[in-house]
Amino acid sequence: MDLRRLRYFAVLAEELHFTRAASRLRIAQPALSQQIQALEQEVGAALVDRGGRGCALTPIGRLVADEAAALLAQAAAARERIDAAVRGQGGRIRLAYTRSARGGRVDALVARFRAENPYVEVVAETGWTAPNVAGLLAGRLDVAFVRPPVTEPGLRCRFVDTEELLLAVPADHPLAQRRTIPRELVFGVPAVMWPRENGPGMYDRIVGQVWPRGGFNLVRHEPDDEQLLRAVAGGAVVAAVPAGRARALRVPRVRLRRFTAPVPTVDIALAYPARAVNPAVMRLLALLD
Repeated sequence: MDLRRLRYFAVLAEELHFTRAASRLRIAQPALSQQIQALEQEVGAALVDRGGRGCALTPIGRLVADEAAALLAQAAAARERIDAAVRGQGGRIRLAYTRSARGGRVDALVARFRAENPYVEVVAETGWTAPNVAGLLAGRLDVAFVRPPVTEPGLRCRFVDTEELLLAVPADHPLAQRRTIPRELVFGVPAVMWPRENGPGMYDRIVGQVWPRGGFNLVRHEPDDEQLLRAVAGGAVVAAVPAGRARALRVPRVRLRRFTAPVPTVDIALAYPARAVNPAVMRLLALLD
């Protein structure tokens, strides 16, 4: 359909008066009448009932008016996206979150980017650090939140945030009676953890900080932090979990306890190809400066 005729009809549908509609459109009334008649011929049905002082929409006219409004809005949005791309403000960014770090500075960073770059299409997904790194190396992703260290050649990382590790213990466990947990008290205690291949760097950092002298007694694997906490709730196992994720999940019958100093931590970073050329990626990274 002719978008100009649809625009004329959309204005007429609002005004329900040919003279007022023509005035808004800054065209002569006869010209508006001709364009509406041409649209009716194109549609194959009457769109308006013409009266002495105004007009009314027919049932088909009401349908065409609704569809015209939607088509015109889509056309305007497309034009804005095209203009933004021409000005270098548009584009597309393929982004992956890491499962253990949502909320906080991560979500705030993406929200700020969306607000400042409304014409950039953000295609988001969520995965573990290892799959996110693989997606970057394969060119399937433009940027990804990861848990350092990430040592793959060809990738760079920008620091985003640090969060404390907490010890999740069953509500009836002796360690639940303490406010802080010394490292020696978790030596040999049955523990649950997600598979190391999900994020080798983060896995080794957790074990190295919580069990620095050995004694990591792994008795069970679970796929993610939520299942770790549910395993803790259901038995005599403990788990080291990032504070933000642990507090957000709030699994019943699980108590979260801090460690004595030095407090164990894990970082969150934004990884991207060293030779990134996507302007949208550069604008996202600039928000970390």
